[in-house]
Amino acid sequence: MLEPAVRTADSPLGADQYRYIATRGWWMGSFDTPRGLLLHLTEQWIRQWVPARSERDWLLDREVTGRVQWLTGSAHEARDAGFDLTDTVPTGRFRAAHGDFYAGLDGVAPRPRIGSWHTPTAEFLARLPREVPALRMRLQTRGPEGRVAAQPFARAVGALRSGLVPADLRAALYAALLELPAVTVDENACDLDGTPRVALVHDDGPTRTELLVDPVDGAFAGERDSLRVDSRLGLTAGTVVLSTAVASHVVDTLGGLPGSETSGT
Repeated sequence: MLEPAVRTADSPLGADQYRYIATRGWWMGSFDTPRGLLLHLTEQWIRQWVPARSERDWLLDREVTGRVQWLTGSAHEARDAGFDLTDTVPTGRFRAAHGDFYAGLDGVAPRPRIGSWHTPTAEFLARLPREVPALRMRLQTRGPEGRVAAQPFARAVGALRSGLVPADLRAALYAALLELPAVTVDENACDLDGTPRVALVHDDGPTRTELLVDPVDGAFAGERDSLRVDSRLGLTAGTVVLSTAVASHVVDTLGGLPGSETSGT
């Protein structure tokens, strides 16, 4: 596994409690102008409350902070072309059973999720083997996702990003990833807040991906993607195109916050 650098453990989750997953990050977006495509990073807060019983209501809170970093072009150029930050991503609070937040937009009732690597359910995660060789084979098995999403490292990050992967499976996933080509461990990594982390690094193809792990309990703690080569859109090698910091807690109420249990629903 990653011993002794990382040990995996979970906070107990009662039947009527919620797992609160808070993600702060910078995601890359684009804006088309008469002079060409402008690329930017936008800071967002994404908070999600996931009930122990998945058929109950989930809550998603997505906020754009207003901070933007322009990777190509400038804020002045974008503003002159009509850039509006509020148009870049959907924001607000969304509440729905099964976490089917956008069912209402289609005029249908929320439906249970179909478990997959990128949208895992408790049932999907329970069926995954804990034996490292078998789990590595599952990661490498051809699936219905697109070429990038079906890559073993991307599948593992997709599952871990949910915040729902239990400790025993996290330990097996980390060990399985270390058996893949081009994956190494950096025990001196930090997240975007400067918090010390352990990173599993996939350094291959056009993008270097760092899967950040909390060394205290082995929880998924964020990710960072940076370019390994210059891009055709004007970005140079080493440019960070995604960076997140993630924290997970157990709370008693939907919308409650750790330490305060303040409800905003």
